[in-house]
Amino acid sequence: MTGRDERALLWMAAVDPATALTRARDLLENGGGVLALRVAGLAAKELGRLEEGLAYLDRALHMAEGYEAAQVRMNLVGLLTARGAVNEALAHAREAEAVLHGPDADRLAANKACALARAGLLDEAREVAANALPRLRQGHDPAVLNGLLTNLGLALAFRGDYDGAEEALSEAVAVGETAGLRHQTAMSKGNLAFAVSRRGDVPRALHLFAEAEPGLTGERLAQCRFDQAETLIMAGLPGEARPVLTAALDAAMANGYACDVADGFLLLAHAELADGNPEQATDAAEHARTTFAVQERPGWMLLAEHVLLKARWASGERSPVLLRSAAATAERLEDGGWPDAADEARIVAARVALTLGRPAGHLLSSVGRARGRASTRIAAWHALALERAARDDHRGAVAAVRFGLQVTEDHAEVLGALDLRARAAGLATELAEFGLGLARSAREVLDVEERRRAIARPVRVRPPKDPERAAALATLRVLSVDHTADTARGGVPSALSPDVAELEARIRSRTRRRPSGASAAPRSAGTSEIAAALGERALVELVAIDGEQHAVTVADGLPRRHHLGACATARREIDVIRFAARRLAEADDPPALAALTDAAGRLDRLLLAPLLPVLGDRDLVIAPTGPLHGLPWAVLPSLAGRPFTIVPSAGAWLHARKPPPTDGHTVLAVGPGLRHAEREIAALRRLHPHALVLDGMDARAEPVRDALDGAAVAHIAAHGEFREGNALFSRLRLADGPLMVHDLDELAAPPHLVVLSACDIGRADGGDAVLGMAGSLLALGTATVIASVSPVRDDATPEFMSAFHTAVKGGRSPSRALADLPRSPATAGFLVMGAG
Repeated sequence: MTGRDERALLWMAAVDPATALTRARDLLENGGGVLALRVAGLAAKELGRLEEGLAYLDRALHMAEGYEAAQVRMNLVGLLTARGAVNEALAHAREAEAVLHGPDADRLAANKACALARAGLLDEAREVAANALPRLRQGHDPAVLNGLLTNLGLALAFRGDYDGAEEALSEAVAVGETAGLRHQTAMSKGNLAFAVSRRGDVPRALHLFAEAEPGLTGERLAQCRFDQAETLIMAGLPGEARPVLTAALDAAMANGYACDVADGFLLLAHAELADGNPEQATDAAEHARTTFAVQERPGWMLLAEHVLLKARWASGERSPVLLRSAAATAERLEDGGWPDAADEARIVAARVALTLGRPAGHLLSSVGRARGRASTRIAAWHALALERAARDDHRGAVAAVRFGLQVTEDHAEVLGALDLRARAAGLATELAEFGLGLARSAREVLDVEERRRAIARPVRVRPPKDPERAAALATLRVLSVDHTADTARGGVPSALSPDVAELEARIRSRTRRRPSGASAAPRSAGTSEIAAALGERALVELVAIDGEQHAVTVADGLPRRHHLGACATARREIDVIRFAARRLAEADDPPALAALTDAAGRLDRLLLAPLLPVLGDRDLVIAPTGPLHGLPWAVLPSLAGRPFTIVPSAGAWLHARKPPPTDGHTVLAVGPGLRHAEREIAALRRLHPHALVLDGMDARAEPVRDALDGAAVAHIAAHGEFREGNALFSRLRLADGPLMVHDLDELAAPPHLVVLSACDIGRADGGDAVLGMAGSLLALGTATVIASVSPVRDDATPEFMSAFHTAVKGGRSPSRALADLPRSPATAGFLVMGAG
């Protein structure tokens, strides 16, 4: 076999390991020697058969001598590292270094850099890779260059140098693509996704993972899925990360990838911690630490200690022992080359010190607040705010809160999926709560609260078209018919079939890969801007602070702060009202009516009556918080006959205000199975004789959605279903299946006014992110939505909706039109949302 043939066979192990393994076995049957065994070992490892690969290389090492033995040792470095025998791998590397030269020495450097990184010796890994890189760039072995760049990129990412990591890994991808290295390119792309996710660009990371995964097998596939799980954990989705993580762990254990198994248990500890399970996190971290010790990976043992430290804090420990442990762990992490983890440990130490009444400034002085992961930077600003407050530096504490919220806003800005933005807002929950507690004036309270709400609410979402996502939605529509029909008949919805659940997961996944389409408009509103826009109206923004309900009102240009009472009291009354409203939607029920009336009176006295001296008889813009988003506000006595609109925030109201289109059309659509819908639409046709009417089989989901584009007014009468805990799959039942919230972001120009004549479809999830059909329409750019937050009586809606549209066509604003209509429990759930 010539030298060219040898190189071609080794190249095949990287490009097409299955074919390479077959070819190597053929050679072995015909007397092939060390080279065939090396190729078989490398190919088997890439195919996920690690022990088989090691067996081939062990045979090769027993046969080889001199330079050829050093080449085998070079290959053993990678396989032994994957097994978790990192010190043994490095020992082979040292023996081979004394012998190998030229391109083989550079190949060894690539493998050694990987082993050093897996040992946690990051600076050494970076140095080895950087020394070999210039020679490999001038050489003619793209497979090795790709591997070296990948290992260098990973070492830089672990060190927190995300710019350097992305540069190295992008070059690795380019080298692999140019050389046709499909398998290695996929590996580099998966690692690039890891680096991108660490800097917070979740959509791009998920897109890269999806591109990489089909080209991966064996260990590389398990590693890619571990990295995907980490991305989901960092995005606030530990529940979704867990099945990905456990499946990858099972695969790594089954195939003998002990190094990855240890890493997987460390990730599992992070997932448990993020999911609020410090005890389970401790178990997983202890398992990881023990395994790292067995594998002699001291650098990674430090990361396990870091998780154990965070678990102690999360479980409520605030002891001097924890303070000393956190400070010492931070120093060890810094010395070990883990700057992000070191910062987190210092933050824990500072928080404990402040709890114990001890100084903490020295612990925070070296914490990076301009680099690293967003979660760490937010936590750092929070700790600094606490430290400044402890020194009575009120202005400094307020500034630290503001900077931390700005970091959160910047982090959320790249996220296009509404659920990811809602999760991102959760990173700053504790910081925002502290900022609200610091606030001394109504203006300061409103500033913090508006910043907090703006994080989860994009100004405008317009993601690019995604044909595969659209096809998945169409398939889901067909499979969802039975589920939706069960709900429409008033029964218990059928359980989601595995096919439906899989499609929903695919749609979520593709939605989360889409970058933000938010405009560059101001992301939070200032008090002066709000006051100027209100004119004769008044704002009521409800705020929860330390379990107490507060309100900020803005009337006549003046912000005022009001303390209203316990949040728990409001929650109890809302539960009574919602239960009674549901009973009354089914049938007349005097006890339920009495319960609703009494609870509404008590809630009114808690929330609005104390504000009436300031509000007078003004029209209102009401920004609820928490469970108040689901309140049928029209039942409160203080709002009887008063125009009001419900908004996610004052900023959202400002952005919703826009003149109606001069050339928009009207759409009237009716879904099946609604007894009085035909009568409702017939009345509206008389008011809008030129309207586009979609009924019967014309009222299919996609034609209805397409008709909404560019409309001035849209009215849909259909059965609705709000999906608790999965609000973006809330739906309206149409002729061929459901029109879902996910369908709506295909709209380029959503209607100016949307009326949803359906039960519950105005409800929202995700706290103040207001995830749901009405909230999503407002985020897309609809000015005003009329929708119900509770069940409605079908027989009462035709006359109610006819009267509403008549008033609006006569020139009244939607909020004035709704206020002038007589209300009964049957229609009390309908609210004006948005501009009003």
